[in-house]
Amino acid sequence: MNVNKKTNWWQETVVYQIYPRSFKDTNNDGIGDLKGIIEKLDYLQTLGIGAIWLSPVYKSPNDDNGYDISDYEDIMDEFGTMKEMEELIDEAKKRNIEIIMDLVVNHTSDEHKWFIESRKSKENPYRDYYIWADEPNGLKSTFSGSAWELDELSGQYYLHLFSKKQPDLNWENERVRKEVYDMMNFWIDKGIGGFRMDVIDLIGKIPEKEITGNGPKLHEYLQEMNKATFGGKNLLTVGETWGATPEIAKLYSNPNREELSMIFQFEHSGLDEKGTKWKTRKLSIPELKRVFAKWQTELGHEGWNSLFWNNHDLPRIVSRWGEDKVYRVESAKMLAILLHMMKGTPYIYQGEEIGMTNCPVTDISQVEDIESVNMYHERLSLGDKKEELIAAINAKGRDNARTPMQWDSSENGGFTKGNAWLSVNPNYKEINVEQALKDKHSIFYTYQKLIQLRKDNPLMIWGEFELVTSADNVFAYTREYNAEKWLVVANFSENEQKFSFDGKAKQVIIQNYDKAYLDLSDLNLLPYETFVVKL
Repeated sequence: MNVNKKTNWWQETVVYQIYPRSFKDTNNDGIGDLKGIIEKLDYLQTLGIGAIWLSPVYKSPNDDNGYDISDYEDIMDEFGTMKEMEELIDEAKKRNIEIIMDLVVNHTSDEHKWFIESRKSKENPYRDYYIWADEPNGLKSTFSGSAWELDELSGQYYLHLFSKKQPDLNWENERVRKEVYDMMNFWIDKGIGGFRMDVIDLIGKIPEKEITGNGPKLHEYLQEMNKATFGGKNLLTVGETWGATPEIAKLYSNPNREELSMIFQFEHSGLDEKGTKWKTRKLSIPELKRVFAKWQTELGHEGWNSLFWNNHDLPRIVSRWGEDKVYRVESAKMLAILLHMMKGTPYIYQGEEIGMTNCPVTDISQVEDIESVNMYHERLSLGDKKEELIAAINAKGRDNARTPMQWDSSENGGFTKGNAWLSVNPNYKEINVEQALKDKHSIFYTYQKLIQLRKDNPLMIWGEFELVTSADNVFAYTREYNAEKWLVVANFSENEQKFSFDGKAKQVIIQNYDKAYLDLSDLNLLPYETFVVKL
């Protein structure tokens, strides 16, 4: 099939997420900073990425690590200054890297000047910037307990779908929307490359009807936002949308609708959960194949998807669905190749490119993440066992992704000479950037090659996807574009698997074992063996 399309830069690029607290500390206060990111831009340029999604760096009291913003037009003291932020944007641009700001506009901090004013009286002009009620209803907070908090002063309750220090903004108020758009334009004028939009599917909520996600006015607001801010500027905009289906995804990302570039959908990321994030089950590979195939085919040419295994809220993929001991390198490469060969914009989370692993704890005192801590105390009071709760946190807690980046084998993995805000994973002496760059067979170079392949091959961007029938634990598919066809095969297990395909390989594109794939009709795949061939 011959498809010639106008490509946007964000369809060809790979995005790298930085969690600033944990990336690189230059002033030895134990917390990563903007100067640390500037210092490592050459490393990211070597990797080949085209954009950095920067988790929030705005002024914040840090109740939820920066996702509680007290001033959108200032920088958190721990991270640096606005001048350094401007320098980061400029220095990244010199290396053809765009900065994508994390836009958190479902809620603010309770220390934001709007909320401070809002609390003063029911008549205050900022009162209806937030959502107030005389009585709470059944809405629950993602971080445990009711989503309503009594404000003693006025005798009313305010809504917080997350922490009680994160009151929800009232998007029905036109003045709120205008303030948000002005703030977005403030950042666009500084030269950023776009926005990652935190829980954006919640801004259309109707609390009195207990509707939170995908409210009736959500898309109207996004179209208004597009017109008032980034529309026509070719910026990357990606919405975090937990409840999205392919049909809903088309509403967000069909270019004709003038909303967003793409969304993050999380259907695959819940496949190892039993009803709640904290109760896990074994991942079913056939189910994973079904979910990915659905998103690869049903969006068609009407929407755009993002591809990711990890982010700051999810455990490390090599520990979760790979194997982080014997086959850490093979399984990390398998996960990379399998994902990056699909259609959509891939996202790499810091440390993923060197195969960083989860970091188990033995006691709640070692945990920083507010969600994990709240869950632990709530479930402990209901009679759950400490050991089971710690095991759940080790499997799914958000601190797994937030341990400091491992740069070299020096103290604290080269992250800081101070006291790191969160303990560095003890395996930093074996797993670090310095080691990865020295070893030409490292996970890093697999990621580097995948990024380059995407730049060089329109097939990776536009190719049609087709799932190939195979054994349960083998994930195989083809991509086809302009009479060229690639076969992607991944053994998603630590056991050998049989695979056969009717066709001949012309050339190996990328692989994680050194083999020649000439005859595809009778292959014995080694643990986590993965390859891509041109047919």
